[in-house]
Amino acid sequence: MKKLLSIGYSGWGFNLSMLCIRLVAGLMMLLAHGLDKLQKFNTLDSSFYNFMHLGHRTSLVLAIFAELFCSLFVILGLFTRFSVIPLIITMVVAVFGANAGQPLLDSENGLLYLTCYVVLLFCGPGKASIDGMMNK
Repeated sequence: MKKLLSIGYSGWGFNLSMLCIRLVAGLMMLLAHGLDKLQKFNTLDSSFYNFMHLGHRTSLVLAIFAELFCSLFVILGLFTRFSVIPLIITMVVAVFGANAGQPLLDSENGLLYLTCYVVLLFCGPGKASIDGMMNK
């Protein structure tokens, strides 16, 4: 019981937690959003949110890049801190740009992804990653 109330943590627990966050957030983003956008590219091409007037197609390509390739790097734990930056930008745009005017609770998935990616940016990928193995 004392351990459950403790604010201390072990290195093993931290590394396992970072692995879980990387795998769940990365796989969910890749499979549920990145692949979906890639498969529906022609349909979404003209109606996708036009971020900073870059154009619908350019905004869609940038979102697919983040959601597919950057998510893959997050899953592997390769260049993790660099890889989460495009994902953070994509989630900020999704929550506060594309879904602007809607209640914030309607964007709960985007907020959860954003939180996971910010945690990975601050804490790093952990030792159970390619980055962690290269830093030994």
